[in-house]
Amino acid sequence: MKSFYLIIFLIFCIVLNAQQEYHVFPEDHKKKPGTSIGNGSLQNPWNLQTALNQSNSVVGGDIIWLHDGVYNGRFTSKLQSTNKDKFITVASFPNEWAILNGNIESAKTSVLNVKGANAIYKDFEITWIGDFSRKETDTDFQKSDGISHDRGTNCKFINLTIHNNPGSGFGSWKSTGYTEINNCFIYNNGFMSKRGRGSGVGIYVQNSSQQTKLIKNNTIFSNYYKGIEVWSANTNANEAYVKNITLQNNVIFNSGLVSGTYRDNLIIATDDRNGINIAKNINVENNILYHNTKLSKAIENNNASSLTLGFNKRAPIESIKVFNNIIIGRKDAIRILDVKSLHFKNNIVYSGYVRFRETTIKHIKPQNWQFSNNTYYTRNNKPIRVQGIKDYSIAEWNTKYGLDNHSNYKNFKEFNLNNVLNITKNEYKENQYRVVLFNKEEQDVVVDFSEYNLEEGSSYTIKDVENYNEVLTSGILNNDLEIVVPMSNLKSIKPHTLNNFGVYNIEFNKTEATVKVGFVGRFFKWLF
Repeated sequence: MKSFYLIIFLIFCIVLNAQQEYHVFPEDHKKKPGTSIGNGSLQNPWNLQTALNQSNSVVGGDIIWLHDGVYNGRFTSKLQSTNKDKFITVASFPNEWAILNGNIESAKTSVLNVKGANAIYKDFEITWIGDFSRKETDTDFQKSDGISHDRGTNCKFINLTIHNNPGSGFGSWKSTGYTEINNCFIYNNGFMSKRGRGSGVGIYVQNSSQQTKLIKNNTIFSNYYKGIEVWSANTNANEAYVKNITLQNNVIFNSGLVSGTYRDNLIIATDDRNGINIAKNINVENNILYHNTKLSKAIENNNASSLTLGFNKRAPIESIKVFNNIIIGRKDAIRILDVKSLHFKNNIVYSGYVRFRETTIKHIKPQNWQFSNNTYYTRNNKPIRVQGIKDYSIAEWNTKYGLDNHSNYKNFKEFNLNNVLNITKNEYKENQYRVVLFNKEEQDVVVDFSEYNLEEGSSYTIKDVENYNEVLTSGILNNDLEIVVPMSNLKSIKPHTLNNFGVYNIEFNKTEATVKVGFVGRFFKWLF
């Protein structure tokens, strides 16, 4: 009997302290239109802007559910939890999908502007739907970013799809420490500027705080300008606000492809002429940076930079770590321009050469520079080029500057990689995986899922991230727990990545028996 009352008491405590759930519907929903006079209940839901205005009534631990549909408008979120350990969450309702459509007349310059703190935004889409201008010279052109995170610390942006915005995909600005951008798909954002070149990046990130920003597990491709800019264009800064940022396990490819000119997949630098706003304490770990490269012929003799470090000699970047990355481009895949201190280890580079600006060479000192265990695939046997001065072999480079111990040069014809470059399990969605594949011969690739505890007989679907609205192929997982992914049937969307490289989303559905057992287990886990 005591055990019975204890269980009742525990259930009562859980209910008493349960999070509040609020509901949002589009204003034009046929059955339950969201309104500004609603109370957020399922019967009387809010519209989106009203929900995002609830800076007092919605508190840490509460959830705002966005129900299925298109939310037309440009929105500002003032949500702020006063408890940094309890987040307010804004997310699509389970098994539904919300789309924020910014294609309206508005003075606001982003589809979603975030000004609050301690909030999570997850599982919805930010885009422009319908016809709109992508040329700045057109009279009807409107510039609009996808998300602009202006201020407020400790926010997370998870499983968002940010695409087709006539501006940048995501602006994460200097007053937003402890930001996390995780597992987002960011593509085809930008426009053609008055100068006739692509403008608009995947992510533009700054940070003035001592709190690290984390950009992790994102897939960023085919934006009109660059992939990720860790950057400030301010030439007259009076503070440092490009620092303390970690980029981890992102896949960034073909930046600029859609506008006709390849651009940096990643740049870390500032253009400050005062030498105050110096990019520093930036970690680049386990990322894949790729530009369309045929591989079967000589390295194309045109620029397609995947990584640029530094920009202005008056603000040489410092305390930069570049570890365990795959960096693939053309003549100029990696540029080390103005850098004061750099650790560059365990990277694979495919490029015409690795280019150093002469102004950087004077900064090379043993206590500040460490290069080791890198592999360089280039056109000639002297892969290190100091611009306008000299090309170095690995041995000469090591003798002259003490760099690249245990590193290797290989001719570009020898270039090859494992077919499966990366499998990342989505930590927020059960049985969903991002898979990055490479095959020099453009052949189909076998992917082994035996280490992921998947059930034989589970169904699966494969989607190419560049054509996400269509299922590329589907099937049933056999007892070998292997899946064949096609690499040569990806031409329905143009321009498209070459068939030697691809990024896929693979999702598994458990067998019926597994689902039932899982539900019972979760119920008893919740009860006790």
